[in-house]
Amino acid sequence: QVQLVESGGGLVQPGGSLRLSCAASGRMVSIIVMGWYRQVPGLQRELVAGISAGGRPNYADSVKGRFTISRDNAKNTLYLQMNSLKPEDTAVYYCNAGGAAHYWGQGTQVTVSS
Repeated sequence: QVQLVESGGGLVQPGGSLRLSCAASGRMVSIIVMGWYRQVPGLQRELVAGISAGGRPNYADSVKGRFTISRDNAKNTLYLQMNSLKPEDTAVYYCNAGGAAHYWGQGTQVTVSS
């Protein structure tokens, strides 16, 4: 089992920045990839950014150049630095860890509004 706890969400004005963190615990040796997803009510959950165990990132086109994903394997923590935020980035953001199974955090709300 793996437990994931997100933090860092909140209300920010357009153009602002936020940094999300995901603290992981448990059987991390089984985890290969980690990522951030987001979901707006009524829509499917979508991948925002993912990162392999070796640190190779991938991003949704909508966030390329604005968001940066990183992971600290020693601290079992995943990060998402979000810059130049837009109102359309408003969503609940979820941390995901995957290997033999997939695990999800409880989510953290990000609201971009003036």
